[in-house]
Amino acid sequence: MATARDLNHLLTLGRWRRGLGVAPQSRALAALVPGVSQVDNKSDFLGKRSHRRHPGILQLPCVRLPPALADAAQLRLLENSMPDVEKQVQALTNYLWSRHLPVEPEELQRRAGHLEKKFLENPNTSQTEEKLCEAVLRALRRTTYHWQELSYSEGLSLVYMAARLDGGFAAVSRAFHEIQARIPEFQPQTLMDFGSGTGSVTWAAHSTWGQSLREYVCVDSSAAMLDLAERLLKGGSDSGKPYVPGVFFRQFLPVSPKVQFDMVVSAFSLSELPGKAERTEVVQTLWRKTSHFLILVENGTKAGHCLLMDARDLVLKGKEKSPLDPRPGFVFAPCPHELPCPQLTASKPLACSFSQAYHPIPFNWNKKPKKEKFSMVILARGFPAEANRWPRITQPVLKRPRHVHCHLCCPDGHRQHAVITAHQHGRDLYRCARVSSWGDILPVVTPSELPPSPTRDPPES
Repeated sequence: MATARDLNHLLTLGRWRRGLGVAPQSRALAALVPGVSQVDNKSDFLGKRSHRRHPGILQLPCVRLPPALADAAQLRLLENSMPDVEKQVQALTNYLWSRHLPVEPEELQRRAGHLEKKFLENPNTSQTEEKLCEAVLRALRRTTYHWQELSYSEGLSLVYMAARLDGGFAAVSRAFHEIQARIPEFQPQTLMDFGSGTGSVTWAAHSTWGQSLREYVCVDSSAAMLDLAERLLKGGSDSGKPYVPGVFFRQFLPVSPKVQFDMVVSAFSLSELPGKAERTEVVQTLWRKTSHFLILVENGTKAGHCLLMDARDLVLKGKEKSPLDPRPGFVFAPCPHELPCPQLTASKPLACSFSQAYHPIPFNWNKKPKKEKFSMVILARGFPAEANRWPRITQPVLKRPRHVHCHLCCPDGHRQHAVITAHQHGRDLYRCARVSSWGDILPVVTPSELPPSPTRDPPES
């Protein structure tokens, strides 16, 4: 029987928690229950494994590109001697990372109305309607982010390859590893990659499920990108044998609404679309073509995270047009719930992002290991399994003498700062927390998941 000490809360809520406008009672319900009951003992979650290999460990060691891909990329850049390629790579990297989403027409109209009202209220300015419009336009140009669509020519495609091939491969490999580690029996046969670019998704999928995948459909609007991806598959040449068999290239999404794929991927591509209407249409199409998993990956910035949360809500709350598959959608990763993201509802919104170490393509300026910071959401068809509703570690784990700090996203839709000790919370949980990392999940349960007390009678109907 649990003692009063056993019922003390595990979590100390940091200062960042105070601005959420949550009542004290709600905070109490959101806390994790300490003691042995906190570890998910519905099954022998450790089995014969050590704590270092508990089922919530999802971290990948430092990722390395397949040698055939790294060699092909180096060959392509060597054959196309580009001036100041290192500077071009750095400039494109900085631009893509700092990129914001395009401003929607409705927001532009709202800003224009606000500026017009501000100019009219100024008694020192008497302007004609024409001059007023010019003043509003000038102010809008100064204060509004100017989004531009990137047109990938052969030269820019090569720069993008040098800048993003390895980091994109690392991020997508981590997303694929999440599925493989949690559902090892899943063996996909078909995959579609929207905005395939240099083909990093195909290489990452082949490295993960090459024994079962037999068809890869790569869709990209840029003919130069498709040509580069095909050459990379052939070892950097035009006539070589493809390293990955069964790859097909398309400039447009498959026309038939009845075609579905085991996995559909969009990596760093939704942010390339010019507006919300276009993103909505694409996400709905991608979900309609998904039979098992839809994997969306973007930069680990606020813009990238917000974009993914919009796509997540669209799938979870939207109604499919002419649905081929009646199974609903749920969040497989990283969220342990389908509730609003607590990172965005906080007083100071933060991006939910993860980090994956990787060895870059060994160009002469690019030899030290790096880390790719990215955001992801994996949506699945069906119903969430209870075993997968464990809290996610959303920040680097801080290991201190005899205690561990873990920032968690919990199944009740709240984020928590857990300070875990062996004395207070048991050896199993403490050791699991100590070997866990950013992006892993902890095998613990929250009050809403705990079974009712056996001493209580069920309520009368």
